[in-house]
Amino acid sequence: MKIRILVFFLVIIFCGVGIYPQSAYENVLAVPPIPENIEFCGEKVPQQLYWVKEGLERELINHCYNHSRTLLTLKRSTRFFPIIEKILIEENVPLDLKYLCIAESNLENVLSPAKAAGFWQFMEVTGKNYGLEINENVDERYHLEKATRAACKHLNKLYQQFGNWALAAAAYNMGENGLSKRLNEQQLNNYWDLLLNEETSRYVYRCIAYKLIFENQELYNIRITSTDFYKSIDFKEVVISNSIEDLRTYCTKNKILYRQLKELNPWLRNTKLIVIANKSYTLKIPEN
Repeated sequence: MKIRILVFFLVIIFCGVGIYPQSAYENVLAVPPIPENIEFCGEKVPQQLYWVKEGLERELINHCYNHSRTLLTLKRSTRFFPIIEKILIEENVPLDLKYLCIAESNLENVLSPAKAAGFWQFMEVTGKNYGLEINENVDERYHLEKATRAACKHLNKLYQQFGNWALAAAAYNMGENGLSKRLNEQQLNNYWDLLLNEETSRYVYRCIAYKLIFENQELYNIRITSTDFYKSIDFKEVVISNSIEDLRTYCTKNKILYRQLKELNPWLRNTKLIVIANKSYTLKIPEN
């Protein structure tokens, strides 16, 4: 009798028969498929090079199985991509470069250990070079529209310098001086053959992997419906020409939540907004 009971429980453990149906905990590992022809910013990705295919495969495996981060980024994309895409078009930058924003920050206003900030991860000196205001009260690296336009100008400059978008993306990640040095040392003029540091050697592949996942959700077995995505937030714009000594008091007077003001305007880095002569700021204010 005891032997029969033991055999029964062994069957439950090894065959997956029990209280929960097998599909409830089934976890199949499989290599994500890679389309035969891939382009990034209109440039062909040379998959005939084994290190290119394996590098892309590595990033696809990483992000297809990093479920929580990939899923949350997908959900955020419908809130922020329309804003980013509009500016990319206006600045004549390929739409594929919106995936740099994901590779940099996963569409979050984060601060890196190196003090790069915002969706596009600008260092302070680079941000100021492209006209972003950065001080104790205002940091426009966290201003999505202004930071995106600055990123476009920077990317266009890198494209003019290096001649293709893969190298421009690599230079965005590691800096143009560092990339120029590696190109000269190795006597090359393309990204795919370069030996680079770990971060930059994976960077463009990471962008392409996100492009494949986001644009081929069914292929990668992503089960997310239109109602799962985050919606854009309705707001109106108010021009501020005079200093606001306390933003919390301003919110109370205008019957809005301080939390909403800060979430809609993450570039406000203090509890006040100082406006100097002949300058103004545009605040996003919730409609409801």
